[in-house]
Amino acid sequence: MQKQLEKFFSKAAREKQLSDNTIAAYRRDLMPWVAFLQSKYAELPFASRNDPLLLRMYLRQRSEGKISNRTLARFLAALSSFQKYLMTLPDFKQYVFKLPRMKYGSRVPAFLPQSESRRLFEHDSRREKTDPYYYWRDYAVIALLYATGVRREELASIRLADLDLSHGLITITGKGNKVRVVPVGEKTLKDLTGYLKIRSDFVVQKNTLSSHLFLNKSGEPLSVRSINRLAQKFSRRAGVAFTPHTLRHSFATHLLENGADLILIKEILGHSSLSTTQKYTHVTAESMKKVYHRAHPRSGSKR
Repeated sequence: MQKQLEKFFSKAAREKQLSDNTIAAYRRDLMPWVAFLQSKYAELPFASRNDPLLLRMYLRQRSEGKISNRTLARFLAALSSFQKYLMTLPDFKQYVFKLPRMKYGSRVPAFLPQSESRRLFEHDSRREKTDPYYYWRDYAVIALLYATGVRREELASIRLADLDLSHGLITITGKGNKVRVVPVGEKTLKDLTGYLKIRSDFVVQKNTLSSHLFLNKSGEPLSVRSINRLAQKFSRRAGVAFTPHTLRHSFATHLLENGADLILIKEILGHSSLSTTQKYTHVTAESMKKVYHRAHPRSGSKR
């Protein structure tokens, strides 16, 4: 089973072009399951290999560890994919379990109110003078995360050749190596142009040939982990709590609040399914209800 699991990971990465993060999530979900089965097979050598009791025992064990239904549902989705792979093998159908369906509540994505998002782009002239490259790099990173809704991994992979500043467009390589083009507003283009001028001096100083848009102190491409740390520091300085993913949610929510079409938002975000994008309608519906209760004379609220 362990060998087949590794082959499954390789096949999924190669044929389905799943990202490293998705494969890592599959590993976190499936490795404990295979280890659990191996231990039970050792304890109960005469038990049926796909005895449904084994799966129920495992799910109960996980839920007793205060694992959420969402996490268990993700495990079952990963296990379903693994079992489809096992079904293609002649001697492994006995390891295929009947999987239950698990419901879980959809979480409302966290996002910044539009008033708070404006605070992110108040310039710090003192830091700009003392630390120009890192100041403008960090500023441009946050500006692009919010202005385009790109994922951290997508931002880290942007190269200079992906920029079309004359038309205000950036080519993004997303999950499964799917390519899309996202628009960039005039204010962000101006910030990006300012950063690129400082970046050109920085690459000469560091003697680097890297074509990536964002570079670390050594002149190498900025990693996803570095983008997380950068966002944390920027968040503390701005006095506004957010993560890179919060900015992605904020981008989508603010577009929807200001009348953008859901299909357009789906294409810009790179979602494969409209149902994924539709979660933002719940956020804006809640916002509208709050405004209604606060402002309408027949809402029943005390103003």
